[in-house]
Amino acid sequence: MQDTRIAPYEQLKQKKIKPYEHKAKYYETDQMGIIHHSNYIRWMEEARMDLMDQMGYSYKQLEEAEVVSPVLSVECQYKSMVRFHDTVVIETKLSHYDGIRMTLHYRMTDKETGELRTLAKSEHCFLRAGKPISLKRSYPELDTKFFEMVDEET
Repeated sequence: MQDTRIAPYEQLKQKKIKPYEHKAKYYETDQMGIIHHSNYIRWMEEARMDLMDQMGYSYKQLEEAEVVSPVLSVECQYKSMVRFHDTVVIETKLSHYDGIRMTLHYRMTDKETGELRTLAKSEHCFLRAGKPISLKRSYPELDTKFFEMVDEET
């Protein structure tokens, strides 16, 4: 099968992804005064949307193309607590992409101290009309954009 990507993978260089920052909100805290664990998953989504914006193809554009990218799995290791008003720096790395599925890793640190807060991972696929699709075949330009973001050192 002929490779339909815009440029052969070997010639592409990985693009640098800028970290995403999130300032912890009061409503995200729990009864103990720390950020409730469920919010980290939301922050991962925010960082993933930011990654797509940096790619030059927003999640809104993906949906307008009638493609969605649901979460298949999530892992989250909480290393230290985040409290109200802390700013968390989220480094997002696309560690695996094959045109049908992708895996992202997240490293969350305190902006002020650099202390590690959380390590996480999410896996996704691409669907159109509820069925898996290959971006390589259906959207070669978008496939190339995702491939450029793969961080092989993750």
